[in-house]
Amino acid sequence: MPERYAVMGNPIAHSQSPRIHTLFARQTGEQMAYERILVSIDGFAAAVAEFAASGGRGLNITVPFKLQAWAEVDRRTARAERAGAVNTIAITAAGRLGDNTDGAGLVRDLCCNHGVRVQARRILILGAGGAVRGVLPALLAETPAELVIANRTRARADAIATALAGLGCVTACGLPELAGEHFDVIINGTSAGLHGELPALPKGLKIAGTTVYDMVYGKTPTAFCSWALEQGAAGALDGLGMLVEQAAESFLLWRGIRPQTAPVIQALRR
Repeated sequence: MPERYAVMGNPIAHSQSPRIHTLFARQTGEQMAYERILVSIDGFAAAVAEFAASGGRGLNITVPFKLQAWAEVDRRTARAERAGAVNTIAITAAGRLGDNTDGAGLVRDLCCNHGVRVQARRILILGAGGAVRGVLPALLAETPAELVIANRTRARADAIATALAGLGCVTACGLPELAGEHFDVIINGTSAGLHGELPALPKGLKIAGTTVYDMVYGKTPTAFCSWALEQGAAGALDGLGMLVEQAAESFLLWRGIRPQTAPVIQALRR
């Protein structure tokens, strides 16, 4: 009987994770079943416990539960500890192991799949939620000249920057403070794109010549990518490749095999 895996979130109907892991399983010959689970905002802990009790073997966690997932595991990998957020849970006889594969997925897609340089560049990341916390350690490992975290509530960005100060040159600011600034790469890690909206960026933010990356993906260009191209961005990338790359890291943790990602990305694009 195939072992059971799932992705939990709210909303969840848009998630491509079941298709991705089905393609991975077919590619590698692994026997597994993967589903979406919509979780009520106040029901995450109970949903994880029920899934584990029913024999489930692994979970992917998406918005808005990545920070809460960090507290619902028994052990964490080093990268999950550094991130302060969990997006992957492996359930074994020894308990629940929490990991964070988002950073590895983003860096692999950005740097390997698209050839975008992060080292010695000025990087801006928008947002301060679980998705952003998960990718920051991996981005800082690429040694950017500066990584700026900008958030609507500056205090949240300040707290993350302080926690990660030992990993590299990381600073924080509020969104209005971006007026007049220019960055080599801008990464949108806010949830605005899930609703087809833009983050509240100031008009003075200089986009011309910048590469932008939206961690959200869709059948058509995201609102952030479309806006950036209208402002003269050098290129605009969505997060589909990141989704597949981080899923491959999860699959490796669960099954001990790292699947090939390129054919899966191509299949989803089609």
